[in-house]
Amino acid sequence: MSTPEAVANQFLETDLNAKAKRTEKLYQILFGTMAGLLILPVLIILTTLVVKGSPVISLDFLLQDPTNGMTEGGIFPALIGTIWLVGVALLISVPVGVAAAIYLSEYAPDNWFTRSINLAIINLAGVPSIVHALFGVGAFVIFFGFGTSILAASATLAVMPMPVVIVATRESLQAVPPAFREACWNMGATRWQTIRRVVLPNSISGILTGVILEVSRTSGETAPVMFTGAAFFIPVLPESVFDQTMALSLHLFVVSTQVPNVPEALPYGVALVLISLVLLMNSASIALRMYLRGKKKW
Repeated sequence: MSTPEAVANQFLETDLNAKAKRTEKLYQILFGTMAGLLILPVLIILTTLVVKGSPVISLDFLLQDPTNGMTEGGIFPALIGTIWLVGVALLISVPVGVAAAIYLSEYAPDNWFTRSINLAIINLAGVPSIVHALFGVGAFVIFFGFGTSILAASATLAVMPMPVVIVATRESLQAVPPAFREACWNMGATRWQTIRRVVLPNSISGILTGVILEVSRTSGETAPVMFTGAAFFIPVLPESVFDQTMALSLHLFVVSTQVPNVPEALPYGVALVLISLVLLMNSASIALRMYLRGKKKW
């Protein structure tokens, strides 16, 4: 017959359990340290930009044109030009990317043609930005006759993050439970009615994830806009998509490398505004995504 002490010893931690807990704690610390190391460079960059760039940040800096050979004044034309470029790029890439994702997810059969499309999307994601820039010059500036303009630059920028938009949208569409589709089909709805009224509304938060990533990439690209639509210095605002414009990314490159006697704080100020613009647009998209995600039925 077992004694009370023997019964109690059965629930004591063994050496094997203690070793497993130590190993688990070690890996937890290791992975936590790696996550912290990923955040650390971001904090260092933001802190450096704020410390060195904040002295030039003011309302005049945001609303005035560059003066005195771009060594003084503000960045208003470049700020408005960046908004033009990103906005037109979104108008081009989001409808095309979402439509392609809908076809691949809801309509396309599993054959060699569909697999070729998926392979092309994967390869497109790895093309360097300078190659996209040369493609934009040949396709949009010369072949389609857009010239060096906002439209040509935005079309080039729209091609670059297209794989991200397609993949994010397709994954979001496929995450919608199949029972939703089957219920609609059993009620007599067509495939397109099911996609439009059930699948797309329940996947909009995932689509916005691709949009957020696109905004982050297109806002900071320099080579594509330099070759296709952005100008070194234009002290007037664009009136249509066929005009040239300044861009914050190119302006940052110019004042950092091409213009002599630039105050040290000026390039950091331009970079700080660019980062802030990206964060502002991303925050708006994230807020909308969270709101729509809260309205999901599942």
